[in-house]
Amino acid sequence: MTLLKIATVGHPVLRTPAREVSREELLSERMQRFIDDLVETMRDANGAGLAANQVFEPVRICAIEVGDNPRYPYKPKIPLTILVNPKIEPLTDETFENYEGCLSVPDLRGVVRRHVEIRVRAWDRYGQEIDQVVRGLSAGTFQHEVDHLDGKLFLDRVEDPRTLCTWANFERYHKAAFVERVQALVARFGS
Repeated sequence: MTLLKIATVGHPVLRTPAREVSREELLSERMQRFIDDLVETMRDANGAGLAANQVFEPVRICAIEVGDNPRYPYKPKIPLTILVNPKIEPLTDETFENYEGCLSVPDLRGVVRRHVEIRVRAWDRYGQEIDQVVRGLSAGTFQHEVDHLDGKLFLDRVEDPRTLCTWANFERYHKAAFVERVQALVARFGS
């Protein structure tokens, strides 16, 4: 496997909506190898997710996984999930405030409003249908990654720029209050 370079804010690839992938292309040896590299890169960078266009491959594929992640110890676990050509549908108007960061926006976090319950439809890495409901903090992770595939960064969704902060200042001044809020969300939804 190969670790891929991650594009950072300002690079045009992050602002270009990714193209859909056919089943034939998805099942090709090249694309399956790319998915392995995408997962390996996400894990190496301690990311909760990584979209293909973040590694300069503008196709509608993203990887999501949360285990014992040192960057996000408060996040509920999400088994490795590969989404191909995903579509997200909010199932409620209810939202929550999520303090987000991004591998493509190094050392910056900000508050983003996310839907608390969504329906995700996609293919898995083998072209099998996925149709699932995702709730709570985990729903924010899915929305963040699909935003990438649409050419959007979490920065575009920050309503109050005064919430932007470095990782160190998030840890020092904002993490405790944020974790308290999201623990209630996780307790409510189990995710």
